[in-house]
Amino acid sequence: MPLYKHLFFDLDHTLWDFDANAKETLLEVYAFFELEEKGVSPFISFYKHYLFHNEILWDRYHKGFISSEELKWKRMWRTMLEFKLGSEQLAKDMSAKFLEILPTKKILFPHTIEILDYLKEKGYSLHLITNGFEKTQWSKINNSGLSKYFTHMITSEASNSLKPKKEIFEYALNKAGASLAESIMLGDNQDADIQGAINAGMDCIFVNHVQAGTDVKPTYTIHHLKELEKIF
Repeated sequence: MPLYKHLFFDLDHTLWDFDANAKETLLEVYAFFELEEKGVSPFISFYKHYLFHNEILWDRYHKGFISSEELKWKRMWRTMLEFKLGSEQLAKDMSAKFLEILPTKKILFPHTIEILDYLKEKGYSLHLITNGFEKTQWSKINNSGLSKYFTHMITSEASNSLKPKKEIFEYALNKAGASLAESIMLGDNQDADIQGAINAGMDCIFVNHVQAGTDVKPTYTIHHLKELEKIF
């Protein structure tokens, strides 16, 4: 087994439970903008449409087809179009409120703190590589108590690159002073995290919380974070 020293984690959907935190946030946005009174009902329908459009637009953002600003408001705009509401200003106001509230949420996947304590005690250097937005991601890790575990957080904004492009991984290795041989990427996204790491020549762990099928070939696959104790 390689002697890893540097562990590079993805944040959203890997450690920080984006879906659970987003659902809580969207409930607050839904109430704040009185969306039920505007015919956006029931909430669960609004929520499912949001998840659908958010996933599509994140994929387009990852592939460089849209900007981060377009992603932020168009996921709301597309969701509201499902309810025959096409106000661009409302969508932008909802986006601003969503991004104000979301980073204050603290729901983590089971065993997150336990496994990070375990890895730190064993002497690993822990880092984050995230396609999320700089200000938002820093708020998330500060509010959820994760910041103390990580030496570096590399974002797509700071590195001027996006997973799965190899440049963001090279930037992260350089920033951490780490070699490929002593580094491994851990993430939930088969394209951005796993194929991205493979493209960069880095070992990787597919954190498959949702039991997804896969065509990519990670170095390891786990289904919950506690399993990392078997690897490290």
